Amino acid sequence: MPAKESRLFITIFDWYCRWLFWRRFDSITIQCNYQPADGQKTIYYLNHNSWWDGLIPFLLNQKLFHQNARGMMEDKQLNRYTFFRRLGVFSIDLSSARSSMQSLRYAIRSMDRPNAALYIYPQGEIKPFTTEDLEFKKGIGWLAKKIPATDLVPVGIYIHTQESDKPRLQITVGRKVSVNRQKPADDINHLLEKELSNLLEKMVDK
Repeated sequence: MPAKESRLFITIFDWYCRWLFWRRFDSITIQCNYQPADGQKTIYYLNHNSWWDGLIPFLLNQKLFHQNARGMMEDKQLNRYTFFRRLGVFSIDLSSARSSMQSLRYAIRSMDRPNAALYIYPQGEIKPFTTEDLEFKKGIGWLAKKIPATDLVPVGIYIHTQESDKPRLQITVGRKVSVNRQKPADDINHLLEKELSNLLEKMVDK
């Protein structure tokens, strides 16, 4: 399912998204260590632990980066929440290697657009929060090799109720990762896993 962006829908949804986050969270903290240069294209990769992960890329792009952004979502979830397509989300079927490759190639074409960005959850599905043993699907390493001019930026998400009955949302945007794109995709995957793991550890230890 390709993305079908609607500028009007994005404008309206921006107001709704702000209200929704304000209503559901005790506080939201964003620490940002990255800002794309003019025209720079970026792949942001995030840990995947909650339903809110579908909205966090939209929040970040509207508030901080203002890029021509798209996101990738499992087809089962996008079938359920079809409005995401109007925000720039397209589907991936992880149960089919052929379909997954079609989605990855669509992602590459999406990055041909000016000021493009891509948000991806390389774990592939919602998993319990952890700071270690992150396991990424192979797609992000493959994309890193196919689109070498992009910045690769880890984004850590930590939701907790340690100090309030309402959850607190902490987001840390890390620095771009220095990657040798000539290395095998698996090696790139492992490096990106380690960078996000380190970022999450720092967030939890604060």
